[in-house]
Amino acid sequence: MIDKNKILEAYNFRHACKIFDETKEIPKEDMDFLLETFRLSPSSFGMEPWRLIVITDPELKRKLKPHCWNQAQITTCSHLVVVVAKTALVQDDVYIAKMFARRPLKEEEKRSYVQKFKEYMKENVMGLIVKQMYKSGIKKLPVYEWASKQNYIATANMATSAAMIGIDSCFIEGFKKEKVEDILEIDRKLEDVSVLLPLGYRLNEPREKFRLPLEEIVRFS
Repeated sequence: MIDKNKILEAYNFRHACKIFDETKEIPKEDMDFLLETFRLSPSSFGMEPWRLIVITDPELKRKLKPHCWNQAQITTCSHLVVVVAKTALVQDDVYIAKMFARRPLKEEEKRSYVQKFKEYMKENVMGLIVKQMYKSGIKKLPVYEWASKQNYIATANMATSAAMIGIDSCFIEGFKKEKVEDILEIDRKLEDVSVLLPLGYRLNEPREKFRLPLEEIVRFS
């Protein structure tokens, strides 16, 4: 059993690192460990609507930086993880069948799960505004929002795992999405960038962490 205090230490260690020590590089075995924690994370219906681009090339980081509000994390981090949401999977019957085929289910049960997934996406993700969105040509937004939620679960797991082994991180949502996608040659018919996670080692000690007390945010019923 892991010591609960060690886990809380990791949460207190983790902060939005604003600048990393450019002289320090994350060892391959640690990076492989972090990527594995992402891979093992849960997702709705087990669809894993994600793909990762891990950037270490300094020149590519420099190209991205102006389109990420010129934030220092982009170029000073050891590894820049770009989390890409798979937004075309709702229409991809081959992908859906592949994901459910991994489960030890009878064919009839697999077909039932596939049907439930499609119904869920239609009723709960696409929602009541889907007809208006199709008329305007904006077809993917509800799926992008759903996929991004799944992406954030896995990204948060990776960030926490990083803190547990002394590696810093910072969630980056401040970026010009289409510019970043153009540089990374993302096919927007199939995918969208949802979040960036720079990883590395802090250059400076963080400021004091402030959080609301439990009694202000928790209600027991």
